[in-house]
Amino acid sequence: MLFALSLFCIAILVGLGIWQVERREWKLDLIARVEQRIHAPASAVPGPSEWPGVTAQTHEYKRVRLSGSYLNDRETFVQAVTALGGGFWVITPFRTDEGFVVLVNRGFVPPDRKAPATRQANLIEGATTVTGLLRIDEPGGGFLRENDPANDRWYSRDVAAIATARGLTDVAPFFVDADALPNNAASPRGGLTVVSFRNSHLVYALTWFGLAAMLSAALGFVLFRRRQSAGERKRR
Repeated sequence: MLFALSLFCIAILVGLGIWQVERREWKLDLIARVEQRIHAPASAVPGPSEWPGVTAQTHEYKRVRLSGSYLNDRETFVQAVTALGGGFWVITPFRTDEGFVVLVNRGFVPPDRKAPATRQANLIEGATTVTGLLRIDEPGGGFLRENDPANDRWYSRDVAAIATARGLTDVAPFFVDADALPNNAASPRGGLTVVSFRNSHLVYALTWFGLAAMLSAALGFVLFRRRQSAGERKRR
């Protein structure tokens, strides 16, 4: 019974190790694809006919370009913590030349620059072109905090909820993190997207394989001691 149970546990541990090796290969492939997207030339932002096929696997962090104009009177502020400290993402609807709307994260502002009056010089009026990274919707809210549209408190870039709260229609199911402006000290401060993927799968794989090896060694020692004891009894 002990022998069968030990073999079963060893098989599970080895299986977990193999699974982590496969996950590591998947993660390395994902990182390579994302790196390629980030550094590729900007392509046209997906239009309505393409929206059903936009997924994290196929489109997130893809560099895109969109032309049109900002709807500056419908900004939304989403709480954020960045390398520059705590503050807000400025999410501004952008009506494209094709007629649909994309929420654009223009960048970060500290609390004292939240009011539009404090950054009038950096409001972009009229026709313009924006480049940035396509990001996938963040529904619901942040860690342990739910978005509260009724009180205009936002903890995640929830595209559908923000669009509803601002009375927007024909809105893309994703948003775009805008690149930094030429004056990188401008407010909002764009270009702060953090692209980071945890890749601890090798450590996990070695852990599972190590446990399997330890259990195998322990089982081998038990079997050796049993055989040794059996031999001693025979000699008596």
